Amino acid sequence: MMQSVQLSMADSQYANAVREALSRSCAWHIEAVENPDFSRQGVMVLDEEAFARLPLPLSNPGRVVLIARKEPQAPQLAQAWEAGIVSVVSEEDPINTVLLAIMAAALRVEKPSGMANTSEISPTSASDAALIAPPKRSRREKRCKIQ
Repeated sequence: MMQSVQLSMADSQYANAVREALSRSCAWHIEAVENPDFSRQGVMVLDEEAFARLPLPLSNPGRVVLIARKEPQAPQLAQAWEAGIVSVVSEEDPINTVLLAIMAAALRVEKPSGMANTSEISPTSASDAALIAPPKRSRREKRCKIQ
């Protein structure tokens, strides 16, 4: 199944670089949009300007990748955190890092009804988790050899 990506970025040169890298990596349906449409399936890659125009709260914020400036005090970072966005990268990051963030967001996209329900963290449900016994500890003391 082809994943859909909506790109909403003011910097057209950077948006084209992301588009080109995505088209080389796998089968993606990539669309440049002025305003992302949350009613559609897929990942949304936004810059700070596009994020500032979004109405909050976001539905399924895990599918959003925010391209932000590398300023720890930037107000958009706090707003993104409060909105539930977990993928934030910088435009100064290597394009492969941006691609990884997009691929991770694609894994978090809500599946259509009828498909297995997965958690945000792991693709397996809690009922599928295996119980792991703690390792057995040896009763004897271990000594270090000092030479």
